[in-house]
This record gives sequence, structure tokens and C-alpha cells, in this order.
Amino acid sequence: MMKNAGKYRTGYFLPPDMEYTWPKKDHIEKAPIWCSVDLRDGNQALVVPMDLHEKLEFFRMLVGIGYREIEVGFPASNETEFTFLRTLIEKNMIPEDVTIQVLTQCREHIIRQTFNAIKGAPRAIIHFYNPTSAVQREQVFHMDKEEIKKIAVDGAKLIRQLSEEYEGNFLFEYSPESFTATEPEYAVEVCNAVLDVMQPTPERPMIINLPVTVEMSLPHIYANQIEWCSNHLKYRDSVILSTHPHNDRGTGIADAELALLAGAQRVECCLFGNGERTGNVDAVTLALNLYTHGVDPELDLSDLPAIKASYERLTGMDVPVRQPYAGDLVFAAFSGSHQDAIAKSMTLYRQNTQQGWNCPYLPIDPTDIGRTYDADVIRINSQSGQGGIGFLLEQHYGYTLPPKMREDFSRKVKSISDHEHKELSVSEVHDVFVSTYLNITSPLEVTDASFSEKDGVIFAVIKVRSGGQEEVINSMGNGRLNAVTNALKDLLGVNFHLENYTEHSLERGSSGRACSYVRVRWEDKSATWGAGTDTDIIRSGIKALVSAVNRKGKR
Repeated sequence: MMKNAGKYRTGYFLPPDMEYTWPKKDHIEKAPIWCSVDLRDGNQALVVPMDLHEKLEFFRMLVGIGYREIEVGFPASNETEFTFLRTLIEKNMIPEDVTIQVLTQCREHIIRQTFNAIKGAPRAIIHFYNPTSAVQREQVFHMDKEEIKKIAVDGAKLIRQLSEEYEGNFLFEYSPESFTATEPEYAVEVCNAVLDVMQPTPERPMIINLPVTVEMSLPHIYANQIEWCSNHLKYRDSVILSTHPHNDRGTGIADAELALLAGAQRVECCLFGNGERTGNVDAVTLALNLYTHGVDPELDLSDLPAIKASYERLTGMDVPVRQPYAGDLVFAAFSGSHQDAIAKSMTLYRQNTQQGWNCPYLPIDPTDIGRTYDADVIRINSQSGQGGIGFLLEQHYGYTLPPKMREDFSRKVKSISDHEHKELSVSEVHDVFVSTYLNITSPLEVTDASFSEKDGVIFAVIKVRSGGQEEVINSMGNGRLNAVTNALKDLLGVNFHLENYTEHSLERGSSGRACSYVRVRWEDKSATWGAGTDTDIIRSGIKALVSAVNRKGKR
């Protein structure tokens, strides 16, 4: 039992009552304006922050993904941040349709240093902030509300002044830091005072960012805060309302999605949720959640494995195996029933892709984000089922096993996985199939067979090699395979019958191989399966029969 729960207070403030509209909405209609904060918020949370070259490569990756607003750093904080920003500007590395963003506190010397770093930028957002929460006012700054508001207003005045003195094209963003621990009425009061200084217009709007600096409430409380503030901000048609959720309670995605329903138009986020403490809201999850609802996220995540690999290499961070969409195991189905359902559904989808994606256990088609069905979806271990195992064998090697043979093969594969305590790769599954069933030539091998027909009866001359010796057997039957069956019965002196036979082509064209599957039922009621491949369909059937016979002592 946890004994100290009573020492925790909520820390957040409910907005005044009003008729909230966001709970009546059931989906997000379009992608937000995305702003990556990987190079600032994400970078400052790394154990070893990225160096100049790593930041430049990361910047190019973000541009390639499709971000059009990228917060590149806190240039007044250190030399690397300053140099990175100057490199982007002086080497003309910022595409025309990309706006960079820099962060500064509302402190005069930091603001001035920021403008020294950003001068000459083709298009830049000056993002300034100061803490407004009750706890910071009282315990950190020892200031009242008017004094805190004056910090914000004085910062806005200086930024507006310097934006007219320095070369560059500047836009503005203000954040009341620790918004979630600030009285909503006071947060709006401060934001409106800043807006009065900046005088935004519809043609040149200003961003008001209401961050979840620390998650403190259930997500619906944050949504209420957002909608209340949205309804009480001045210059609303000239304001882009932004959200910047962190993930302290593990509900950053929910905060962002509900904020968008409540009126937010923009999201500041990081790839894979990197960021301070438990991280920022995950841009990948948020964007692909939109995608699975039929909304173009306007970010290109079609090669997510490559993005993940670059992110891990440049940041030194690892994407957890259960991370939504990107984790190594998020599409993995080991359960036999899950594998069977997925295999059947994907077969139907391939037959009619126009019906749209609707696959059990897979909210997104893995191939849309660069994942694969084989390596990512159907995974083979001791829990796997015949449907998944058969699906992989068919997808990779073309073998379409009869249902009963699939059961037999599945037991073999699962037994190996269980005894070796490991997952089996697709190639290992194939190796098991080949070694167990396919073209087995010991102890018997039919080296040649010729056939003739008279009065509906097939006469056969069969050459069989056994124990290094070869002999010729004459036989007859109602078909070629039946004639070979009778020859083997005579040779072995045992009685069995061919219970099941199927065949299909492995490759197209007259020279393509055929594959045959045979089940033999023995006098003791046991049964064995065999498979054979050959460019001649008759020979493939004979090889399958011989394989099944040879397996009698190997089951």
C-alpha cells in the first residue's frame, strides 16, 4: 500500500464553467501545423547533446520528413547552439518553405543574444516565454501576478523593438510556461497583454503556445483549459493556438489530440517522444493516429525504419520495442489465433484492395510505413499457429500446404522453437520444411520411371535405389502415381495407401517447377506427409510420395 498519497495536491486549475464543444467531436478533421522541437527540447534532454554535424544531419532529416516549422535551438545557451544557427543562415541551408524557430527567456541579455544569432534569417519565429504558474510565482520568483505579467510584457516590447532593428523576417510566439499549473484566467490575461504589444493581424498572426510543461491532470481537463482560453484570447483570428505536451502521466498523445479537438491549431513535438523527463509528445504516433483515421498527416513517414535508424544513431537513444508504430514488436503476432486471422484478412485484402484496410490486430498496413509482413507481423515461436507458419512459407517460398499438412508442419516448427527456446526466422522455418518433407531420398530414391497405357491401365517400369543398390520394378495401377505406389508396396512388403494428393505451380511458365504434396496412410493407422518439387508434375508427385514413404521411420 502507498501510504503518502495525501501529500500530493492536484496542482492544476479548472477553467470556469462554460458549454464545451470538444466532447461532441469524434475525430480530428485535418493535420495540425507541425513544429519539431527535436533540436531544442529534444536535444537538451540527451545525455550527450548532438554536435554541430549531427544537428545539421538531423535538420535535413526533419526537412525531408516534411516539417515546415523547426525549432533549432536556444542560441543564447552555448556556442554549439549559436554556431548551428549561424551555419544554417550563412550557408543558406534553410529551404524557402521552412521557418526556423528559436527559444529565448524574457530576459534582456538573452533576447539580445538571440537576435545576434538569428539576424539575417529568411523567416524565423522568435519564441519567448516566462513561467506563470502559481507555484513558481510564489516559491521561485517571489512575485505577484502583476510583476510576472510585466516580465512578459517587457520581453514582448523588447522583441518587437529589436525585430525592427535587425535584418531578418521575424514572426513571434509566446508561451506562459507551466500553463497547466496556471490559473486559466490569469494565463489569458498575460497572453492578451503580450498580444496587445505585438498587435498581430490575420496576415501576420502570432502563435500563442499553451504548453503541458508538466502533465498534472486528466487529458480532458487540459482540453477544457484549451477551449476556454481559445474563446477568451484577443485577436483570435490573428492567433495560431499551439500546444506543447509533455508526457509525465503517459498521456501526452491524448493531451495533444483532445487539444486539437478543443481548438489548438499547432503541435510542438519530437520524433518518438524524445524530450525532458518522460519526453515530449511523440510526433510519429500522433501523425500516424491521424493517418489511421483517413487524415493525411502531411508528414512523410513512409520509411519509418530509416527514420528510426537515423534518430537512434544521431541521438544515442533507443526506440522501445513496444513504441507505437515504430517499435520492433508492435506488429508482431506470435499467437496462433492472431496469425490465422491476420493471414486470412490480408489474403482477402490483396484480392480487393479497393475495400480499404480492415485487418484484425493491425490498425495500419505495415507496408505504408516501410515495415514488412514477414519480419514485422507474422513471427514464429512456440506460441505460433499453423495459419501464420503456412502464410510465411507461402509468401516467401510459394509453398501452399494442404490444411492437414500445415497442422503437421506447425507441430514440428513449434516443437523446435519450444525446445530451443527461441524465435525462428523465415529462413529457419523454410529449412525445417525442406529437411522434414521435401524431396527426401533416403533410404529410398526413385531414379527413373517410365509409363505406358493399355485398356485404361497404367504400366510402369520403376528404377529404385536403396542402400547403394538399384533395382527395376514392374508395376501397374489405375494412374501413374498409383502404379508407383504399388511398386513401392511390393518392394517394401508393406501395405499403405495414398490418402491425399495436391499440387500447384511454384513458378509461372512451362519451365517452372511444380510442387506436390502427398499423405500416406499406413496399416497401423499412422500417416506421413511428403512434398516433392520438379519441373515435371509427374516427377514432383513421385518425389512427394517417396518422401512420405521415407518419413515412416522418421516421424
